[in-house]
Amino acid sequence: MTHALPEAPGAEEDRVAAPAVRTSALAKTYPGGLSAVADLDLTVEAGEIFGLLGPNGAGKTTTIGMLTTRVVPTSGSATVRGVDVVAEPARAKQRIGVVPQTNTLDRSLDVWENLYFHGRYFGLTARASRARADDLLERFRLTGKARQRPAALSGGMAQRLMVARALLHRPAVLFLDEPTTGLDPQSRIALWDLLVELHHEGETIVITTHYMEEAERLCDRVAIMDHGRLLTVGTPAELKASVEGDRVVDLSADGDVDALAKRLRGVAGVHHADARPGGVRVWAAEVRGLLPPLLAAADTVEARVSDVGVSEPSLESVFISLTGRELRD
Repeated sequence: MTHALPEAPGAEEDRVAAPAVRTSALAKTYPGGLSAVADLDLTVEAGEIFGLLGPNGAGKTTTIGMLTTRVVPTSGSATVRGVDVVAEPARAKQRIGVVPQTNTLDRSLDVWENLYFHGRYFGLTARASRARADDLLERFRLTGKARQRPAALSGGMAQRLMVARALLHRPAVLFLDEPTTGLDPQSRIALWDLLVELHHEGETIVITTHYMEEAERLCDRVAIMDHGRLLTVGTPAELKASVEGDRVVDLSADGDVDALAKRLRGVAGVHHADARPGGVRVWAAEVRGLLPPLLAAADTVEARVSDVGVSEPSLESVFISLTGRELRD
């Protein structure tokens, strides 16, 4: 059973406005000259799940920080539902819900109180805040934990509570910064299912991740970032089609897989090769005729290949084609 979230004042006006998020030449340079984000131009449409994908240090968290008023841009502009996040931060905060990477639940309050007082902070009446807290506890399967402290929750439950809290004032845009990092597979899938439900109800969601499966499963469109710069934007299907000729070859191997990866990078037709636990992943334009030279190259190093698998292009293939290095740095 799904529960439609109650509307907050002004939410309907926000939902018919477009776009949900827009940035123009947005940039952040920290003291010392470190450029975290440079010349970022993005548009997020209302009602879509938009993913910012990239390795650690790509600039994803800084981007989310600027869009949610926590980081002041060095230059450029950013709006959420037409509200300038720098010029009108208080008004912008009314339109956004934020789930940061770290657990920010109030440990001195119980689970229900974390929701209730969030609503009061955003100007809801006591009655409205109570009703929304009760509704969200039921929806996020936390009713039985209502009077427990956050410290008693599992990682998955705590993350669900943070999402519920971010939704309590019915924001126009929900921002999630790597929300499933550190969660076990079951908790990750449960959170994905909740986000899909919200998406089906028209919620606009911006999510950062370095998990390719997460981006492919959830996102309508994906922006790939690296070193603070935008590399490409499109649907997962569009991005994978852009490297249609590339294939991924996984070699299961024992021994010195680092030496094996280095040796395979020199094989004709190989775009890139990375050592991984238990083997090496190779990106190549054409698989036919490639396996014999790969296996011959493996014989020249102290590694024994036990299995070979070939798969279709992925978002990781896109990243490799753009940067020449693995996505999960």
